[in-house]
Amino acid sequence: MPSFDLVSALDMGELKNVLNMAQKQISGRYDFKGSKCSIELRNEKELEVFAETEMRIEAAMSIFYSCMSKRGLGLKCLDVQKMLPTGNQMFKQIIVLNSGISKENAKIINKLIKESTCKVSSQYLDEKIRVTSKKIDELQKTFQILRNHDDLKIDVIMENMK
Repeated sequence: MPSFDLVSALDMGELKNVLNMAQKQISGRYDFKGSKCSIELRNEKELEVFAETEMRIEAAMSIFYSCMSKRGLGLKCLDVQKMLPTGNQMFKQIIVLNSGISKENAKIINKLIKESTCKVSSQYLDEKIRVTSKKIDELQKTFQILRNHDDLKIDVIMENMK
């Protein structure tokens, strides 16, 4: 029986490429000349944006978002925190990288699958959801419904299509 796993994950290799692209664009822009602005991967779960003003952080974030969309990474996996002053006339903003499907999001996804007209079944398996059906077309239709739905606050990726 055909099936696929629905996961919410961020490709760290692509994210590092996006960070490099954004840093190059920031260093080359005229409004960032002579300023201290950087986007850094703090650990596997967080990014930090440092700048001298709040306006520069917002500009750096827009550059980062555009680079993410160019590389095909979803913006729903980012949880942007409040901007904080760090002292020494600098500001920072922390961005938490979300991965995995929580139980609350799994309930929303299962509800959306049941409300759709597709003849599929789903089950939650440790931060991923396995969707099965008799027809591959039904699986693809279900994935498109989930990917384009507004109630879903995470990016979903299809894996292990069998």
